[in-house]
Amino acid sequence: MGRQDHLKRAAGAAVAAGTAFAITATGAIPAVAADEHRVSPGDTVSALAVKYGTSVKRIVDANHLDSRARIYAGQTLTIPSLTASSSAKTSQSTAAVTTSGTHKVASGDTVWALAQRYGTSVASIVKANSLGSSAMIRIGQTLTIPGKGGTVTAAPTTSAPTTTASATHRVSSGDTVSGLAVKYGTTISAIVKANSLGSNAMIRIGQALTIPGVSTGATGGATPTSNTVTLATENNLDEFATLASGLVGDSFAGRTYAAGVVGAANQNKATLNSISVPSRADMQSMVVAAAKRYGVDPALAQAVAYQESGFNMRAVSPANAIGVMQVIPTSGQWASDLVGRDLNLLNPVDNVEAGVAILKHLTRGGRDLDIAIAGYYQGETGVAKYGMYSDTKQYVASVKAHMKRFG
Repeated sequence: MGRQDHLKRAAGAAVAAGTAFAITATGAIPAVAADEHRVSPGDTVSALAVKYGTSVKRIVDANHLDSRARIYAGQTLTIPSLTASSSAKTSQSTAAVTTSGTHKVASGDTVWALAQRYGTSVASIVKANSLGSSAMIRIGQTLTIPGKGGTVTAAPTTSAPTTTASATHRVSSGDTVSGLAVKYGTTISAIVKANSLGSNAMIRIGQALTIPGVSTGATGGATPTSNTVTLATENNLDEFATLASGLVGDSFAGRTYAAGVVGAANQNKATLNSISVPSRADMQSMVVAAAKRYGVDPALAQAVAYQESGFNMRAVSPANAIGVMQVIPTSGQWASDLVGRDLNLLNPVDNVEAGVAILKHLTRGGRDLDIAIAGYYQGETGVAKYGMYSDTKQYVASVKAHMKRFG
């Protein structure tokens, strides 16, 4: 697992390529609508685009954001989106609705990211485009993007008003307040307040929690309304429940980590366990795409990701190194400065971008490969000051061996 204890420099910026998606339908003409979103810690423009079914460019344009798309906690954003224009609660249509569209692959695209963006599944895209088990796509390729159900016939429907209600959840091993907030589409503070948990937000196995702010439809079933995940760090650990423990140990490579660091690592592990993440194959594809976008050797990026996590997005170390690229929160903040936008290490796309951006910095100007790899593990400043530790040398050798595999 990478340490990255001393990586604290800022440089450069990344520009995301825009893409187009065409949907044709028979029936109501889509009209442009907008939502408002109050920015919370950990939010990113890319994550909000996925959440609201819009694009990064639309959010940037609607809010006059700069080229780095910087947003800050507490900011109110206008979120433009496409919604069907209708004021009636009851609608009737027997026309076939085509839910397929096309997408021209741009640098950085992956099948998983496209499935998330367009509300479909990886399997559906793979099948529609005969991609095979590798699900490999290439820049410039035109993909058919099927909807969740393909072509459907809309029957007469009556929409019941959506109401906000409460649900009850019985706490089980591994549950955290943050994970439950994600699962039920509510907030940490709302759960804490509804259950009078106090400032430490302690919960216990078997406890029945009231989960407020759950959206219910005609069937009364609970539906998550948010996919925002908040990163736990040593500084904000008090915002999270402390039930999650034992998921991550307290030592690695002969070093024992502080309770606060280990506690945050357990919270992040529990959160990742509670949400959907891409497969290892999809994560590997994302690493390759990001490496090409940043001009980093894809063999190096894949070797580091494989050494760090085996392409496992749910990996978390005792040092609170998170995800496929095993980036610690302080290095994540630095990577945010490198790319010019806030990165959430619990977001698979952001996690890969953080790690690859750091590799880009470490390999800048044709720097020695061994030193660059060592810097990812031990920290750039640590290597310069102390040279490579014995375990760092082993790490470098392992990564270079993996590079031959991915070359």
